[in-house]
Amino acid sequence: MLRFSKDAIRGESGCCHNPNIEVEAKTRNLGDVTQLPELSSTGAALREHVLTHSVKRGEFTLKSGAKSSWFLDTKQTACRPDGIVLVAEALLDILPADATAIGGLTMGADPVAFGVAAVAATKGRMLRSFSVRKEVKDHGVTGRLAGALLPDDRVVIVEDTTTRGTSLLEAVEVVRAFGASVVLASVIVDRGTTCAELCAAEGVEYRPLLTATDLGFDPGT
Repeated sequence: MLRFSKDAIRGESGCCHNPNIEVEAKTRNLGDVTQLPELSSTGAALREHVLTHSVKRGEFTLKSGAKSSWFLDTKQTACRPDGIVLVAEALLDILPADATAIGGLTMGADPVAFGVAAVAATKGRMLRSFSVRKEVKDHGVTGRLAGALLPDDRVVIVEDTTTRGTSLLEAVEVVRAFGASVVLASVIVDRGTTCAELCAAEGVEYRPLLTATDLGFDPGT
């Protein structure tokens, strides 16, 4: 069983890395990471974690209704302590300097937004976090937003996984209607082919941490 410790995930370069993840990934026949696209040390470590904990093989029906031979449960990365540290390291590498808040559509965005904000705070980077409800709440604190978002915030919209990009754009719409601006959209893994184009059409910079190709799969499959 993989045991998490600070020393285990931090290599000589200071980036998160766990060599045991690569060994386990190969043992489980999830692909030889040496044959996959080259990534930064942080991205490679995150990929190893995703391949080990979040990729499942078999016959699956995706949310879109499409059939696939592989399934991606990136909450298995985002909800593990070593995994969310890796996600935070990778996202902080690309985070705009003027970003002040992070969040997205519940519940796919929740562990990413809350975890990254917490890890960022330990590095002196303050990000308010929030969640976009799927439906309007009609009692208590009403509306679709929950958390510490302010109208003048510059927001990073996140999600654990995307295939089409609809959840990201729904969150973008709600945040903009509130009065905040969106400076970046990102996901742990983009397994599709449409999200970048949709974000560009809305004037949103989009940078996924990993793609299906990075994991050794064809995009959109």
